[in-house]
Amino acid sequence: MKNRVNSLWTLFQERRLSRRTFMKSCVALTAILGLPPTMLDTVVKAAETTELPTVIWLHGQECTGCSESFIRSSSPFTSDVILNMISLEYDDTLSAASGAPLEEHLEKIIKEKAGKYILAVEGGVPLDEDGIYCTVGGRTFKQSLLEAAKGAAAIIEYGSCASWGGIQAAKPNPTNTVSVSSVVSGKPIIKVPGCPPIPEVMTGVVMHYALFGQIPPLDSQGRPKQFYGNRIHDTCYRRAFFDSGLFVEKFDDDASKSGWCLYKVGCRGPQTYNSCGNLRWWNGLSYPIQSGHGCIGCSEKGFWDNDVFYKRLPDIPLANTITTADTIGTVAAVGATAAVIVHGAATLTRNKILDMKEEKRLKEQGLWDETKHNNGGGH
Repeated sequence: MKNRVNSLWTLFQERRLSRRTFMKSCVALTAILGLPPTMLDTVVKAAETTELPTVIWLHGQECTGCSESFIRSSSPFTSDVILNMISLEYDDTLSAASGAPLEEHLEKIIKEKAGKYILAVEGGVPLDEDGIYCTVGGRTFKQSLLEAAKGAAAIIEYGSCASWGGIQAAKPNPTNTVSVSSVVSGKPIIKVPGCPPIPEVMTGVVMHYALFGQIPPLDSQGRPKQFYGNRIHDTCYRRAFFDSGLFVEKFDDDASKSGWCLYKVGCRGPQTYNSCGNLRWWNGLSYPIQSGHGCIGCSEKGFWDNDVFYKRLPDIPLANTITTADTIGTVAAVGATAAVIVHGAATLTRNKILDMKEEKRLKEQGLWDETKHNNGGGH
């Protein structure tokens, strides 16, 4: 008898959920994974045939903010991901067990599932003093990471700490903290930066692997293209104000109250790649720019050391050029002035033509008074 695959469709059957419900879930997954509708059949097939993955989640030098973000995912719900779509075998923050039994279970899973599990990592890796600045279960985080990474099929770096080193890596970096990929090599690694990342991005990345058994397409820095393919600037609803040269000069001015562009008060949207502008946070409720604060570029490498948060970026790249907000404003003003002049000239021409037609009509009817019109009078 053929072995039964522990797939998402198998899970739906065990829960006595209808095929219709399964298909609706596949449609939702296709959307949240950033895939085109034409990929729906592929998603359905993967959900029917792909074994649900085992996940080990390690915590290094961090604040647990990424876990806090992860448990607030609503599409799909984190509870569905953890309890139904993956097998989360180890997480020293979310696991019900603790202490020695949990560490023994970790060792058991690493051996039994070698080459088949996903290793999710949250937090940077301190290297100074042999890594003693972060210890878990009596071992340094570096030791735990290297042991777990050996048998991992793929590694997900959750958050800017795991992806780039984090706030603890900010100058002068007293514990010599580095990213996970600076310590581990020879494995497929997916960077999911952000401080913290968007909840649906976190669940979307692990679900992509759960469905297809492979990592999603990555950009040059190792980030999933479907979530980090656009700048915040490209999807910002305030972009029209930037293009028109309309900027907030300080947070309590009328421009701020009117929702104008936040570039001059430090917004880093023009150089930050993330999905905040289209996915937003907390089930699409809002994101920092929508609440009136500029983007601080938390998903970019070294954002904590990249200038003052409220100091505007010096240059903004536009199509085939480099310009500044002042230049944009000047160009917009000149463009507006030119438009007014052109509009005025067009209006005068149109009125002259109408006057000539009216004069012709009146002359044909014998109602034209040459003396009256030469003196500037009306009809």
